[in-house]
Amino acid sequence: MSLNNSVFTNPSAFTALRSLNKINQRLDTTQGRVSTGLKVASSLDDASAFAVAQGIRAEVRALDSVIQGLNNSKAVGKVAVAGATAVSNLMIDIRQKLTELANSSISASQRTIIRRDFTELVSQAANFVSNATYNGFALLTSNAQTVNTLSNLGGDQLSLTAQTNVKILINSLAAATTTTAVNAQSVIVGQFTNLETTVAQALGTLGAEVRALDLQTGFLEELRDTTTIGLGNIVDADLARESAKLTSQQIQQELSVQTLSIANTRPNTILSLFRG
Repeated sequence: MSLNNSVFTNPSAFTALRSLNKINQRLDTTQGRVSTGLKVASSLDDASAFAVAQGIRAEVRALDSVIQGLNNSKAVGKVAVAGATAVSNLMIDIRQKLTELANSSISASQRTIIRRDFTELVSQAANFVSNATYNGFALLTSNAQTVNTLSNLGGDQLSLTAQTNVKILINSLAAATTTTAVNAQSVIVGQFTNLETTVAQALGTLGAEVRALDLQTGFLEELRDTTTIGLGNIVDADLARESAKLTSQQIQQELSVQTLSIANTRPNTILSLFRG
């Protein structure tokens, strides 16, 4: 038998209270989503989705590290390419001086002046190579080492090949004898040609390797962005929808409070039965 008129037990108030508690819980959830922008902010919201999201976050962070490493290596490669390009451009002037020295009709004083210019140009080429360093890495020096860079999360690597022969052959050209026209012609055929070929090969190799780094960086950036979008699909809240729910739940909360208030006043009606 139901208790319709009791001062001890108020079923209507219990029902209204349960309803208010449920509404408050839903309202708390919606407010949390609005404030954080996430529908899955912790394992309490959705344990499996949160676990998956954490794994994806770790993958995105790892991709960031790989991309940073590739960007650092690209900088090393580009500096080396700039140094080799500077040497290549300077060799036009070096060849000119060697050709002048290969002319037997010039006077001794002229040869001395031209040799001095030649020496300065070769010295400048050596400086270009020595200065072509980035973050402690140099690819053109005689003791250069190949730079290997992690290119993906699977452990594969891309390389920037050391071009040690560039500095070695510059030193060889600097030590060459150009005191006579015959000597100068021999240098053109020998040391100069070897250096010219080596610099061209270095530019080709480094250019291709830097392009590979650049392409891999672009791919990983796109992969990271796509992965981040996938993560958002799992954990991000639809704020437009949550805003609409928030308004609705706030109204439900107000109505539930009023209902509970009405239910709580019901026992007061019993007093009227005892008034004379």
